Amino acid sequence: MGGYYTPGTADGSRPGAYHVGIERPSIDKFLQPTIAYHEAIPGHHYQIATAQALDLPMFRKEGFYNGYVEGWALYAERLASEIGLYDDDPYGDIGRLQMELLRAVRLVTDTGIHAKGWTRQEAKDYMDEAMGAPGYFSFEVDRYVVIPAQATGYKIGMLKILELRQRAMDKLGDQFDIKEFHNLVIGNGALPLEILERLVDDYIQGKLNT
Repeated sequence: MGGYYTPGTADGSRPGAYHVGIERPSIDKFLQPTIAYHEAIPGHHYQIATAQALDLPMFRKEGFYNGYVEGWALYAERLASEIGLYDDDPYGDIGRLQMELLRAVRLVTDTGIHAKGWTRQEAKDYMDEAMGAPGYFSFEVDRYVVIPAQATGYKIGMLKILELRQRAMDKLGDQFDIKEFHNLVIGNGALPLEILERLVDDYIQGKLNT
């Protein structure tokens, strides 16, 4: 594992923490920037800490919807590239591309196990071949075995956020403000993607009516 995020407590007595994975001495350093953007800022820490600070009922602040939460974190990886955080870090950008490949391979692996009846070993063999790094990523197969569609949900959420952003850009034109869009997406706590879409559509309509 390259790293993971632990949210802070609701009462603020313990802050959120990003844990860097060091259990595999051979972990590639060029992967670490992308993992950090995913787990910390502008990814999980930024989204979850923002939600915890909102004046909302607890179930809204502490809710976890896989497509939304992990979708935002994948979107954050892409956003880091869009705003130029890899411009002076070509090796980091290679790491970002390798992580994109991993997410594509995970879609196939998840579907292979739960829709095509792959065995655990078949899934591991596929990941080893597709990633070109035998044993380096295939340990994650056990996670996909016990949590169906969890890996798939990452990409579904990211694609939905990108779709909504493009919809807002197309309809609002010069009125589109990406900061405003991001504040909308993370400023209401974690949401089912259907509700997020409704929220963005209402935002677009409200802007057009002003």
